[in-house]
Amino acid sequence: MKHRFKFSWEILLLILIILVCIISSFISPYFLDIVNLLDTTTNFMEKGIIALSMSYIIISGNIDISVASNMGMTSAFMGIFYRMGINIWFSALFALLIATLGGFFNGFLVTRFKLPSIAVTLGTYGLYRGIAYILLKDTAVGIDNESFLYLGQGYIGNTPIPFSLVLFIILAITFGLILHKTIFGRYIYAMGNNEQTCRFSGIPVDRIKRILFTLSGLMSGLGAIMLSSRLSSIRPDIGVGLELEVIATVVLGGVSILGGTGNMIGVVLALFLVGLATYSMNLVNIPSQVITIIMGLLLITTVLLTQIFQYRERRA
Repeated sequence: MKHRFKFSWEILLLILIILVCIISSFISPYFLDIVNLLDTTTNFMEKGIIALSMSYIIISGNIDISVASNMGMTSAFMGIFYRMGINIWFSALFALLIATLGGFFNGFLVTRFKLPSIAVTLGTYGLYRGIAYILLKDTAVGIDNESFLYLGQGYIGNTPIPFSLVLFIILAITFGLILHKTIFGRYIYAMGNNEQTCRFSGIPVDRIKRILFTLSGLMSGLGAIMLSSRLSSIRPDIGVGLELEVIATVVLGGVSILGGTGNMIGVVLALFLVGLATYSMNLVNIPSQVITIIMGLLLITTVLLTQIFQYRERRA
Protein backbone atom coordinates (compact mmCIF):
# COMPACT_ATOMS: atom_id res chain seq x y z
CA MET A 1 0.00 0.00 0.00
CA LYS A 2 2.84 2.35 0.93
CA HIS A 3 4.63 1.74 -2.36
CA ARG A 4 1.45 2.47 -4.29
CA PHE A 5 1.15 5.83 -2.53
CA LYS A 6 4.74 6.72 -3.42
CA PHE A 7 4.20 5.74 -7.01
CA SER A 8 0.97 7.74 -7.22
CA TRP A 9 2.63 10.80 -5.71
CA GLU A 10 5.44 10.67 -8.25
CA ILE A 11 2.95 10.32 -11.08
CA LEU A 12 1.04 13.31 -9.69
CA LEU A 13 4.24 15.38 -9.66
CA LEU A 14 5.01 14.32 -13.23
CA ILE A 15 1.49 15.31 -14.32
CA LEU A 16 1.89 18.69 -12.62
CA ILE A 17 5.20 19.26 -14.44
CA ILE A 18 3.51 18.51 -17.76
CA LEU A 19 0.62 20.85 -16.91
CA VAL A 20 3.05 23.63 -15.95
CA CYS A 21 4.83 23.19 -19.28
CA ILE A 22 1.58 23.23 -21.28
CA ILE A 23 0.12 26.25 -19.51
CA SER A 24 3.42 28.14 -19.59
CA SER A 25 3.83 27.51 -23.32
CA PHE A 26 0.53 29.34 -23.91
CA ILE A 27 1.42 32.16 -21.53
CA SER A 28 4.90 32.78 -22.96
CA PRO A 29 6.31 31.70 -26.35
CA TYR A 30 9.81 31.64 -24.84
CA PHE A 31 9.09 28.95 -22.25
CA LEU A 32 9.58 25.86 -24.44
CA ASP A 33 12.85 27.07 -25.94
CA ILE A 34 15.19 24.17 -25.09
CA VAL A 35 18.17 26.47 -24.49
CA ASN A 36 16.16 28.62 -22.07
CA LEU A 37 14.84 25.55 -20.25
CA LEU A 38 18.32 24.13 -19.80
CA ASP A 39 19.70 27.50 -18.74
CA THR A 40 17.05 27.98 -16.08
CA THR A 41 18.05 24.74 -14.35
CA THR A 42 21.25 26.46 -13.23
CA ASN A 43 19.10 28.68 -11.00
CA PHE A 44 18.04 25.82 -8.74
CA MET A 45 20.80 23.22 -8.95
CA GLU A 46 22.42 24.41 -5.69
CA LYS A 47 19.07 23.95 -3.96
CA GLY A 48 18.79 20.49 -5.51
CA ILE A 49 22.23 19.45 -4.32
CA ILE A 50 21.36 20.36 -0.72
CA ALA A 51 17.91 18.78 -1.03
CA LEU A 52 19.54 15.38 -1.65
CA SER A 53 21.17 15.27 1.78
CA MET A 54 18.18 16.99 3.40
CA SER A 55 16.03 14.10 2.17
CA TYR A 56 18.18 11.68 4.14
CA ILE A 57 17.91 13.78 7.28
CA ILE A 58 14.14 14.27 7.13
CA ILE A 59 13.48 10.60 6.31
CA SER A 60 15.55 9.71 9.40
CA GLY A 61 13.19 11.81 11.52
CA ASN A 62 15.47 14.84 11.89
CA ILE A 63 15.89 18.24 10.24
CA ASP A 64 18.74 20.65 9.46
CA ILE A 65 17.77 24.32 9.45
CA SER A 66 21.39 25.51 9.31
CA VAL A 67 22.17 24.50 5.71
CA ALA A 68 21.85 28.00 4.21
CA SER A 69 23.82 29.59 7.06
CA ASN A 70 26.50 26.95 6.54
CA MET A 71 26.59 28.06 2.91
CA GLY A 72 27.19 31.64 4.02
CA MET A 73 29.97 30.57 6.39
CA THR A 74 31.56 28.47 3.65
CA SER A 75 31.45 31.36 1.22
CA ALA A 76 32.92 33.76 3.80
CA PHE A 77 35.86 31.51 4.61
CA MET A 78 36.47 30.98 0.91
CA GLY A 79 36.50 34.76 0.44
CA ILE A 80 38.94 35.28 3.29
CA PHE A 81 41.33 32.63 1.96
CA TYR A 82 41.06 34.05 -1.57
CA ARG A 83 41.82 37.55 -0.31
CA MET A 84 44.93 36.20 1.39
CA GLY A 85 46.25 35.20 -2.03
CA ILE A 86 45.45 31.50 -1.82
CA ASN A 87 44.42 29.89 -5.11
CA ILE A 88 40.62 29.86 -5.50
CA TRP A 89 40.53 26.06 -5.80
CA PHE A 90 42.45 25.59 -2.56
CA SER A 91 40.30 28.28 -0.95
CA ALA A 92 37.18 26.38 -2.00
CA LEU A 93 38.64 23.11 -0.74
CA PHE A 94 39.47 24.56 2.67
CA ALA A 95 36.01 26.16 2.89
CA LEU A 96 34.39 22.85 1.93
CA LEU A 97 36.22 21.18 4.79
CA ILE A 98 34.94 23.85 7.19
CA ALA A 99 31.37 23.33 5.93
CA THR A 100 31.74 19.59 6.52
CA LEU A 101 32.99 20.26 10.05
CA GLY A 102 29.99 22.52 10.57
CA GLY A 103 27.70 19.63 9.67
CA PHE A 104 29.66 17.29 11.92
CA PHE A 105 29.29 19.79 14.78
CA ASN A 106 25.51 19.65 14.35
CA GLY A 107 25.57 15.86 14.46
CA PHE A 108 27.88 15.85 17.49
CA LEU A 109 25.57 18.12 19.49
CA VAL A 110 22.49 16.11 18.52
CA THR A 111 23.99 12.75 19.49
CA ARG A 112 26.28 13.68 22.37
CA PHE A 113 23.71 15.69 24.34
CA LYS A 114 20.58 13.97 22.97
CA LEU A 115 19.17 17.28 21.79
CA PRO A 116 16.41 17.68 19.17
CA SER A 117 17.91 18.40 15.78
CA ILE A 118 15.57 21.35 15.23
CA ALA A 119 16.89 23.04 18.41
CA VAL A 120 20.55 22.41 17.57
CA THR A 121 20.36 23.54 13.96
CA LEU A 122 18.26 26.56 14.88
CA GLY A 123 21.16 27.61 17.08
CA THR A 124 23.82 26.98 14.44
CA TYR A 125 21.54 28.70 11.91
CA GLY A 126 22.35 31.94 13.72
CA LEU A 127 25.91 30.98 14.66
CA TYR A 128 27.13 30.14 11.16
CA ARG A 129 25.52 33.18 9.54
CA GLY A 130 26.99 35.38 12.26
CA ILE A 131 30.46 33.99 11.59
CA ALA A 132 29.99 34.76 7.89
CA TYR A 133 29.18 38.42 8.59
CA ILE A 134 32.04 38.77 11.09
CA LEU A 135 34.50 37.49 8.48
CA LEU A 136 33.32 39.46 5.43
CA LYS A 137 30.97 42.04 6.97
CA ASP A 138 28.88 43.44 4.09
CA THR A 139 31.60 43.20 1.46
CA ALA A 140 31.79 40.93 -1.57
CA VAL A 141 34.83 39.30 -3.15
CA GLY A 142 34.88 39.02 -6.92
CA ILE A 143 36.06 35.85 -8.67
CA ASP A 144 37.88 36.09 -11.99
CA ASN A 145 39.21 32.54 -12.34
CA GLU A 146 37.75 31.14 -15.57
CA SER A 147 38.15 27.49 -14.65
CA PHE A 148 36.40 28.02 -11.31
CA LEU A 149 33.54 29.94 -12.90
CA TYR A 150 32.94 26.94 -15.14
CA LEU A 151 31.41 25.09 -12.16
CA GLY A 152 28.35 27.34 -12.08
CA GLN A 153 28.38 28.85 -15.57
CA GLY A 154 29.97 26.27 -17.84
CA TYR A 155 28.43 23.94 -20.42
CA ILE A 156 29.33 20.42 -21.49
CA GLY A 157 31.37 20.78 -24.66
CA ASN A 158 29.52 22.70 -27.36
CA THR A 159 26.12 21.64 -26.07
CA PRO A 160 23.59 23.83 -24.18
CA ILE A 161 23.70 21.37 -21.25
CA PRO A 162 24.96 23.11 -18.08
CA PHE A 163 27.73 21.40 -16.12
CA SER A 164 25.79 21.97 -12.88
CA LEU A 165 22.84 19.97 -14.25
CA VAL A 166 25.06 17.01 -15.11
CA LEU A 167 26.69 17.16 -11.68
CA PHE A 168 23.28 17.18 -9.99
CA ILE A 169 22.07 14.20 -12.03
CA ILE A 170 25.15 12.18 -11.05
CA LEU A 171 24.69 13.08 -7.38
CA ALA A 172 20.95 12.36 -7.48
CA ILE A 173 21.52 8.88 -8.94
CA THR A 174 24.20 8.18 -6.32
CA PHE A 175 22.04 9.37 -3.41
CA GLY A 176 19.04 7.47 -4.77
CA LEU A 177 20.93 4.20 -5.08
CA ILE A 178 22.33 4.52 -1.56
CA LEU A 179 18.90 5.30 -0.12
CA HIS A 180 16.95 2.59 -1.92
CA LYS A 181 19.48 -0.17 -2.56
CA THR A 182 21.75 -0.34 0.49
CA ILE A 183 21.54 -1.39 4.13
CA PHE A 184 22.51 2.15 5.11
CA GLY A 185 19.43 3.44 3.30
CA ARG A 186 17.20 0.92 5.08
CA TYR A 187 18.64 2.09 8.39
CA ILE A 188 17.65 5.67 7.52
CA TYR A 189 14.04 4.61 6.90
CA ALA A 190 13.99 2.50 10.05
CA MET A 191 15.22 5.40 12.19
CA GLY A 192 12.49 7.63 10.85
CA ASN A 193 9.82 5.06 11.69
CA ASN A 194 10.99 4.18 15.20
CA GLU A 195 14.37 5.30 16.48
CA GLN A 196 14.02 3.56 19.84
CA THR A 197 13.36 0.19 18.20
CA CYS A 198 16.45 0.72 16.03
CA ARG A 199 18.57 1.23 19.14
CA PHE A 200 17.25 -1.99 20.69
CA SER A 201 17.92 -3.77 17.39
CA GLY A 202 21.62 -2.83 17.45
CA ILE A 203 21.51 -0.24 14.68
CA PRO A 204 24.22 2.42 15.34
CA VAL A 205 21.72 5.28 15.41
CA ASP A 206 24.08 7.97 16.76
CA ARG A 207 26.82 7.13 14.27
CA ILE A 208 24.35 7.27 11.38
CA LYS A 209 23.05 10.63 12.60
CA ARG A 210 26.57 12.05 12.70
CA ILE A 211 27.17 10.77 9.17
CA LEU A 212 23.94 12.33 7.91
CA PHE A 213 24.62 15.75 9.43
CA THR A 214 28.24 15.67 8.26
CA LEU A 215 27.02 14.83 4.77
CA SER A 216 24.55 17.70 4.99
CA GLY A 217 27.43 20.05 5.81
CA LEU A 218 29.43 18.74 2.87
CA MET A 219 26.55 19.28 0.44
CA SER A 220 25.89 22.76 1.87
CA GLY A 221 29.52 23.62 1.21
CA LEU A 222 29.33 22.25 -2.32
CA GLY A 223 26.15 24.26 -2.90
CA ALA A 224 27.91 27.41 -1.69
CA ILE A 225 30.82 26.82 -4.05
CA MET A 226 28.49 26.24 -7.00
CA LEU A 227 26.43 29.34 -6.20
CA SER A 228 29.52 31.52 -5.72
CA SER A 229 30.80 30.30 -9.07
CA ARG A 230 27.48 31.08 -10.77
CA LEU A 231 27.34 34.58 -9.26
CA SER A 232 31.08 35.24 -9.87
CA SER A 233 31.32 36.60 -6.34
CA ILE A 234 31.65 35.55 -2.72
CA ARG A 235 29.26 37.15 -0.21
CA PRO A 236 28.30 36.50 3.43
CA ASP A 237 24.57 36.69 2.65
CA ILE A 238 24.70 33.91 0.09
CA GLY A 239 21.78 31.49 0.28
CA VAL A 240 19.67 33.53 2.73
CA GLY A 241 16.28 31.82 3.08
CA LEU A 242 17.36 28.82 1.01
CA GLU A 243 16.80 26.39 3.90
CA LEU A 244 13.03 26.87 3.69
CA GLU A 245 13.02 26.32 -0.07
CA VAL A 246 15.04 23.13 0.34
CA ILE A 247 12.74 21.74 3.04
CA ALA A 248 9.67 22.71 1.00
CA THR A 249 11.08 20.90 -2.05
CA VAL A 250 11.79 17.74 -0.05
CA VAL A 251 8.32 17.70 1.52
CA LEU A 252 6.69 18.43 -1.83
CA GLY A 253 8.58 15.44 -3.18
CA GLY A 254 6.59 13.16 -0.86
CA VAL A 255 9.02 12.91 2.06
CA SER A 256 7.04 12.92 5.29
CA ILE A 257 8.09 15.75 7.62
CA LEU A 258 7.62 13.20 10.44
CA GLY A 259 10.20 10.85 8.89
CA GLY A 260 10.13 7.25 7.76
CA THR A 261 8.80 7.69 4.23
CA GLY A 262 9.96 9.31 1.02
CA ASN A 263 11.46 8.67 -2.38
CA MET A 264 14.43 10.31 -4.08
CA ILE A 265 12.65 10.34 -7.45
CA GLY A 266 9.84 12.35 -5.92
CA VAL A 267 12.31 14.90 -4.53
CA VAL A 268 13.95 15.34 -7.94
CA LEU A 269 10.55 15.75 -9.63
CA ALA A 270 9.50 18.29 -7.00
CA LEU A 271 12.70 20.26 -7.58
CA PHE A 272 12.00 20.57 -11.29
CA LEU A 273 8.31 21.30 -10.70
CA VAL A 274 9.11 24.24 -8.42
CA GLY A 275 11.96 25.40 -10.65
CA LEU A 276 9.91 25.36 -13.85
CA ALA A 277 6.90 26.96 -12.16
CA THR A 278 9.07 29.76 -10.79
CA TYR A 279 10.70 30.26 -14.20
CA SER A 280 7.25 30.46 -15.82
CA MET A 281 6.03 33.06 -13.32
CA ASN A 282 9.19 35.10 -13.80
CA LEU A 283 8.62 35.13 -17.56
CA VAL A 284 5.29 36.90 -17.08
CA ASN A 285 6.77 39.26 -14.48
CA ILE A 286 4.86 38.01 -11.45
CA PRO A 287 6.32 39.78 -8.36
CA SER A 288 8.65 37.70 -6.21
CA GLN A 289 6.41 38.30 -3.17
CA VAL A 290 3.47 36.69 -4.99
CA ILE A 291 5.67 33.75 -6.02
CA THR A 292 6.64 33.27 -2.38
CA ILE A 293 2.98 33.23 -1.35
CA ILE A 294 2.14 30.68 -4.05
CA MET A 295 5.01 28.41 -2.99
CA GLY A 296 3.94 28.69 0.65
CA LEU A 297 0.40 27.67 -0.21
CA LEU A 298 1.77 24.81 -2.30
CA LEU A 299 3.79 23.55 0.66
CA ILE A 300 0.80 23.72 3.05
CA THR A 301 -1.36 21.87 0.54
CA THR A 302 1.32 19.21 0.09
CA VAL A 303 1.66 18.59 3.83
CA LEU A 304 -2.12 18.29 4.19
CA LEU A 305 -2.42 15.90 1.24
CA THR A 306 0.39 13.65 2.45
CA GLN A 307 -1.16 13.47 5.91
CA ILE A 308 -4.57 12.61 4.42
CA PHE A 309 -3.10 9.88 2.21
CA GLN A 310 -1.09 8.40 5.07
CA TYR A 311 -4.14 8.48 7.37
CA ARG A 312 -6.16 6.60 4.76
CA GLU A 313 -3.37 4.05 4.42
CA ARG A 314 -3.36 3.41 8.17
CA ARG A 315 -7.14 3.07 8.18
CA ALA A 316 -6.96 0.61 5.29
